[in-house]
Amino acid sequence: MGKQPVKLKAVVYALSPFQQKVMTGLWKDLPTKIHHKVSDNWISATLLLGPLVGVHAYVQSYQEKEKLAHRY
Repeated sequence: MGKQPVKLKAVVYALSPFQQKVMTGLWKDLPTKIHHKVSDNWISATLLLGPLVGVHAYVQSYQEKEKLAHRY
């Protein structure tokens, strides 16, 4: 059993430089979209960001105490 070559057809998609209004839908009502995302997922965001902020504060405090420890 040998390898047999397979012919592939390539399809290339491109936007015309004259059609610049294609991407405007992404930025339309952006504050409203962000507000809906946050209000729908505030519990998940709190559970994610709470421990991250706590760990960051603890590390900063620990490093500051470590810097000052040699003074005594």
